[in-house]
Amino acid sequence: MSGPSTSGPSTGGPSTGATSTAAPRVRRAVIALGSNLGDRDTLLREAVRAVDATPGITVVAASAPVSSTAVTLDGLDPGKPTYLNAVLLADVTLDDDALLDALQAIEATHGRTREVRWGDRTLDLDVVALDDERIDTERLQVPHPRAAERAFVLEPWLELDPEARLAGAGRVADLASRLTERTRPVPGATSLLDPAPEPPLLDPTSDHGSAHDPTTDPSPGAP
Repeated sequence: MSGPSTSGPSTGGPSTGATSTAAPRVRRAVIALGSNLGDRDTLLREAVRAVDATPGITVVAASAPVSSTAVTLDGLDPGKPTYLNAVLLADVTLDDDALLDALQAIEATHGRTREVRWGDRTLDLDVVALDDERIDTERLQVPHPRAAERAFVLEPWLELDPEARLAGAGRVADLASRLTERTRPVPGATSLLDPAPEPPLLDPTSDHGSAHDPTTDPSPGAP
């Protein structure tokens, strides 16, 4: 008597001829942008495009830029070039180190140097939040440890998400309401995902702005 046939289609058990790949985990990132050197509006818009072009990152929203006084290790310094700040929201599939590497590469491409802590910079990209995660490593602290104290982070974030919450701190609207320092609106500014305004908001030839640069002068009633 012959034994059972070993040929023909299988009648049981999973097929081993195909492999399955789990979908990458998607996290919502809040990323703060800042610049106080060079053509700040253009730098921020280029940075948003560069972030969105990075594999593993999809920008879903970006605020309009606002103006703020420089913060140094000694506190607010009105003598420093004025900052433009904004916030973007992105869906991210990168791990923590890959995300930081990508953002720092974009900073470097746009002339960022790190000789002075909290010094003037062409471009700053900070991870403020990743979903509701709490991360504390040598390279990354999330939520950003000073986000709750920074109007130039909270106010643009609220523009994008009025119900936003900062993990461990509460509603972003409540945090912003407690601050005495405020950002200043930039007349004519639009979302950083939009085409640049015409004529340009900023004078690219001056780090400190020019007579027609509305971000160098506080708006009426601004502190």
